[in-house]
Amino acid sequence: MEYTSLGSSGLTVSRLCLGCMSYGTPTWRPWVLDEAAARPFFRRAVELGINFFDTADMYSLGVSEEVTGRLLREHARMDEVVIATKVFFEMRGGAPNTGGLSRKHIVQGCEASLKRLRVDTIDLYQLHRFDPAVPLEETLAALDWLVSQGKVRYVGASTTYAWKLMKALALADSRGWTRFVSMQNHYNLLYREEEREMTQLCLDQGIGTIPWSPLARGLLARGPDAGPTTARGGSDHLTDQLYDHPGDQAIIAANAQVAAGRGVSPAETALSWILSRPGVTAPIIGVTRIEQLESAARAVELRLTSEELAALEAPYSPRPLRGWYEGRRS
Repeated sequence: MEYTSLGSSGLTVSRLCLGCMSYGTPTWRPWVLDEAAARPFFRRAVELGINFFDTADMYSLGVSEEVTGRLLREHARMDEVVIATKVFFEMRGGAPNTGGLSRKHIVQGCEASLKRLRVDTIDLYQLHRFDPAVPLEETLAALDWLVSQGKVRYVGASTTYAWKLMKALALADSRGWTRFVSMQNHYNLLYREEEREMTQLCLDQGIGTIPWSPLARGLLARGPDAGPTTARGGSDHLTDQLYDHPGDQAIIAANAQVAAGRGVSPAETALSWILSRPGVTAPIIGVTRIEQLESAARAVELRLTSEELAALEAPYSPRPLRGWYEGRRS
């Protein structure tokens, strides 16, 4: 495994981040693995050198955090791992103060996550979305307070517009508050609109990017017209909503061709590509089969040639921004 700093911070993380949305309880989503089924994935991730684990309070409505905390204590040294979790979405459908980014909910959400993870401090506490209903000053002041109280070490953001991230950074700097060190954004071979502004902003401001869905919900792990290869990818209509651009099949085909030429899986070439992109710290991988984890680890060592990278990128054409950026609490 290779390691790097998360942006310009001093936090050392593996080049892969294990996404823990897949672990919790199948009563929340049918493709989620329970604790017993999840155990081999945490054990193997640690054996492979992965030290970066991402979850959120809303995943399995808290159970993912519980499972993540317990299994990391079983298989890892807690002073070596980096645990990231997120706050924003409502935990109890519409109940007052159980969602959003008010000071009250951020503090309550953090304290609840600490208990579920059974840790004294969260390494990376992230805004799952920005909240247009709450003043940005209130949100950032609450995050800064959590850091000053020793409940959080670093703060990050996820899925927003570049201008809004820059506004938050400028406000934090002007008030002397803790600034974001990371951006968890939607980025892969099928969706590269982040390159327009977000990538350049993060490079300029020393923000590490940890892209979600680097394999486009499994589409980049297979050949053209084969359908999603993950249980989650085929469980709802989101795949069709996100990846319905006419040029998507050409990109999938190009990726499969490059993979065949190298004698590796399409997932490995797609991950190798994103690992080569400027500013990318660690893509977040969601796995429910051990081979998916092994494949991701091999991708870290795969170096694509300039010709192969060009072949992967050539079919892309601009596409509209997706409606992820304005926070909806439920």
